[in-house]
Amino acid sequence: MELYDIAKPALFALPPETAHRTVHRLLRAVQRAPVRDAVRRRYAIRDDRLRVEAFGRSFPNPVGVAAGFDKNAEVPRALSALGFGHVEVGGVTAERQPGNPRPRLFRLREDEALINRMGFNNQGADRIGARLNAEPLPDVPVGINIGKSKATPLSEAADDYRYTYERVADAGDYFAVNVSSPNTPGLRSLQNRDSLEEILGALSDAGAAPLLVKLSPDLPEPAIEDALAVVDALDLDGVIATNTTTKRPETLESPQRAERGGLSGKPIEEMATNLVRFIAERTDVPVIGVGGVSDAAGAYRKIRSGASVVQLYTGLVYEGPGIARDINEGILELLERDGFESVEDAVGADL
Repeated sequence: MELYDIAKPALFALPPETAHRTVHRLLRAVQRAPVRDAVRRRYAIRDDRLRVEAFGRSFPNPVGVAAGFDKNAEVPRALSALGFGHVEVGGVTAERQPGNPRPRLFRLREDEALINRMGFNNQGADRIGARLNAEPLPDVPVGINIGKSKATPLSEAADDYRYTYERVADAGDYFAVNVSSPNTPGLRSLQNRDSLEEILGALSDAGAAPLLVKLSPDLPEPAIEDALAVVDALDLDGVIATNTTTKRPETLESPQRAERGGLSGKPIEEMATNLVRFIAERTDVPVIGVGGVSDAAGAYRKIRSGASVVQLYTGLVYEGPGIARDINEGILELLERDGFESVEDAVGADL
């Protein structure tokens, strides 16, 4: 039995945000070198068949941590030690933000899901940028997720994103433009073609590269195609599919299902995988698949549907620190079963 199996009932007895802070305190202890090395020996899987090259970066394995788990870039080395092949920190905004009023994070235990309406709570680009520049970075790619400050008018969004990028530019291995969180008023309206061109163009002019855009699963297909046209026109490096959804599947059983905010976890797995496939069929840039990943079979479906790498957050909450190890071991078995020599050979196999 994993230690997390013993600790999980106590953590789940705490309010979700309190439990999250508790886990972060434990992970900060893992950042220290002797502990980190011991954790890495237990959790990290090293196998060249897992290595992926995407948007000019080398990922030791395809399983990463999604934005939102480490908002302030406090524990990327600890997450790397847990065996993740990349870590995306943030969302970071130009201004320090407290986020929305609490409670704002809810467990849907019966559904292995979360609902959040955090509202881009973070310490702001100046402080997070200083931390990233001062502290050692992990030996896996670090993505930086950039969002819009709540107080910034939509008409000034491009300048807001550019300010944040310039404060974190030196530390990122890639930069993800978040215009799809459901928890900042008006943010999703920036997914229209004109706004995307303005924001992404400003970041490209500032030198942001590799540059990816994170899309909502709630966009209608024509809007997704418009966004992909911008990706092609501006020669962007990749797409992240997807963010959380405001939809509520009829299958949800938890009494928390009526809470406002973005739904993540198992209930959106199929929706997210279908969107990965939809995007991969229409663009040649690499896709990062996010949404409901909690085991090797689900991660592998996203890979075969066109995802070069995958990310998770909710799965880490429910499955614990061994999830990257377990998924990577399972992917190796699936590759062998299907006759693939590497993850890269399996990417898009079902297209």
